[in-house]
Amino acid sequence: MNPGIQNTENKILSRVGVTRVILVIFYSVGISGIALEATRDLFRSLTPLALLLSLLVIFIYHKPSNPIKEIIFFISVFIAGFLIEAVGVNTGRVFGNYSYGDGLGIKVFGTPLLIGINWVLLVWGTAVIVEKSSVPVVLKILAASSVMVLYDVIMEQVAPVMNMWSFDGGSPPLRNYTSWFLIAVIFHSLLKLAGIKPVNRIAPFVLFIQAIFFIVLIIFFKTAE
Repeated sequence: MNPGIQNTENKILSRVGVTRVILVIFYSVGISGIALEATRDLFRSLTPLALLLSLLVIFIYHKPSNPIKEIIFFISVFIAGFLIEAVGVNTGRVFGNYSYGDGLGIKVFGTPLLIGINWVLLVWGTAVIVEKSSVPVVLKILAASSVMVLYDVIMEQVAPVMNMWSFDGGSPPLRNYTSWFLIAVIFHSLLKLAGIKPVNRIAPFVLFIQAIFFIVLIIFFKTAE
């Protein structure tokens, strides 16, 4: 390999490593802040900032394969994700009966604007995770969608404590997960039909550290009961 290319690659890997350490510290501080009752409300109010910073980190490492198509795709997922959630929370016909708290910031039609960004982050991150596998496209779509559902299963356990959202009766119905899967399949199918190849060195780690963040909080609050 050309020494210049090798040096560039080493610098990128070093930068990715530093970014991972920063993310671990960032989410560890978040866990501590939420675990302590004295700082819990403050750190819960910082959830929108954490989501935006995570998205920013992903875009910093974004390698566009087709910028115009990708911009259109991101905007489309943001708008569609928000509208689906708005219909869902106001009718109960998509995910079941639930309502949003104040943990995700500004709401329109009872729906946080940031929920659209969450859909973008999850669709892109899960697409990156399965992209390097050698399985057929259909299996990539199903695998990425399944990872999204698994992430949602984890997130649902701590969402009420984080004041993000809560379902009537306490637990999400099965319809919540089947709808998540079907919507995820649609988004991932559109990504493939558009010919977009998702590449990102940090996106899988962002989803991983977020999942660990939620799991640790779930364990903490379960044991504190």
